[in-house]
Amino acid sequence: MLEVVQIPCLTDNYGFLVHDPVSGKTISIDSPDPNLITKALEERNWSLDAIWNTHHHFDHAGGNTALVERWNCQIIAPLGDAKHIPNANRLVTDEDTVFLGEVPARVLHTPGHTLGHVVYLFESQKLAFVGDTLFALGCGRLFEGGPEQMWPSLQKLMQLHPSTLIHCAHEYTADNLRFALTIDPKNPDLLHRGQQIHQARADGKATIPFLLETDLATNPFLRAADEGIRRQLHLETATDCEVFAEIRGRKDMF
Repeated sequence: MLEVVQIPCLTDNYGFLVHDPVSGKTISIDSPDPNLITKALEERNWSLDAIWNTHHHFDHAGGNTALVERWNCQIIAPLGDAKHIPNANRLVTDEDTVFLGEVPARVLHTPGHTLGHVVYLFESQKLAFVGDTLFALGCGRLFEGGPEQMWPSLQKLMQLHPSTLIHCAHEYTADNLRFALTIDPKNPDLLHRGQQIHQARADGKATIPFLLETDLATNPFLRAADEGIRRQLHLETATDCEVFAEIRGRKDMF
């Protein structure tokens, strides 16, 4: 089994180290804080073999240079964001395969937040590192793409095995919960999850990672086909993408 170390950093980011005990290889998913990433590596006597970037935003790729200087590691980056991520050793896009030791990870191109955004999926381990495409009870802002890009990206993730453990890059869950209750206020699964989220945050615990099946039942951004949400939004005859666009627009103004 791969080992995952979750590193709280910056204001609300999470960095992730993924270690293969068989090969001894370690990767960092993105590079939000090179100092904290290096500290976590040194505490475990690991070395950093590669950075796998999900997208180009500074809180995800801003530590690349410092980590390469310290560890002489490889950079794997999305093809669509290549002009913003200099010195990448390999560019990847949809359905490419990358390896941690002998363990394969499938690359999924998920445009919307940025045009090149990718997700790294260890299918054999049921682990997904989704950057800013999907959050617990939320999804990324559409900085570069539109709903017509983001909705198919989310659909790709919705089709993964329900027990996939989702690692997203921000602790936005409590705020996302407040918004989700305005869209899906009578959902018993959401109400129950809300209690768990409040307790976790009160105890100083992270709400990340989370099971995909939990988000499928409670995240309004993944539930555009739900009849109750459609009635709530007065969009009974709209397409799923149109319903998603309305939810995303409301969250932008929330």
